[in-house]
Amino acid sequence: MSRKPTSRRNIEIELSVVLPCLNEAATVGKCIEKAKKAIKALKIRGEVVVADNGSHDRSPQIAKSLGARVVKVEKRGYGHALIGGLTAARGRYFVMGDADDSYDFLALGSLVEKLKEGVDVVIGNRFRGGIGPGAMPWKNRWIGNPTLTAFCGLLFKTSVGDVCCGFRAMTRDAFKELELETGGMEFAVEMIALAKKAGLRLAEVPVTLEKDGRSGPSHLRGWRDGAATLLWMLEAWVRPDSRGLEPIVPKNLDKETALEK
Repeated sequence: MSRKPTSRRNIEIELSVVLPCLNEAATVGKCIEKAKKAIKALKIRGEVVVADNGSHDRSPQIAKSLGARVVKVEKRGYGHALIGGLTAARGRYFVMGDADDSYDFLALGSLVEKLKEGVDVVIGNRFRGGIGPGAMPWKNRWIGNPTLTAFCGLLFKTSVGDVCCGFRAMTRDAFKELELETGGMEFAVEMIALAKKAGLRLAEVPVTLEKDGRSGPSHLRGWRDGAATLLWMLEAWVRPDSRGLEPIVPKNLDKETALEK
């Protein structure tokens, strides 16, 4: 796929901060305020886009009152929410992160700086930056995340050290080229695998993770979401789709022979 040039209308805003949101009334306001402060500190023109995924609390009203642009995304799921928000975003650069106040949007400048250096996709690494007390369940920290990261590295030859981190950034052109489509938490790995396959430049930056401030339970379902992500990787490996993901097959063996072993 060839890169599509960025139009003049789109580059009027340099940075879009996109927050997927589902009933985050307790925290979405804090995230918006931090993002706006960071944009101001960077001295660039930016916007905050809240991709509301069916909230029945006051999240949309709070977001609008703080100057964020609220985009309604009907299809439920983390990936669907982000794709809807990113599609509506108008910036040259995109930063995305959860609306539960677990990521420090005041520190988004480190991600943007990488994009300005020519990187296409930037992934946060919580293991290098720091994980606060109670911020990540032990099974996610010591089993789920390392397992998914290892499989992604093995199957798609990536060197990303924290494939599940939700604090990340990309250029508008990279988003258009990747044509992301997964609707659940596997979206995080899909982005990395497709970026690697497309030959885009990937980089990591250390980020911190703190215990979220939401009043209800987490939207993440560790075992279920981990299994869905692993299944996506395996399917993409053994049955490449029309977008060009290739299975890793030993030399001198065709795909069918390799699968029989």
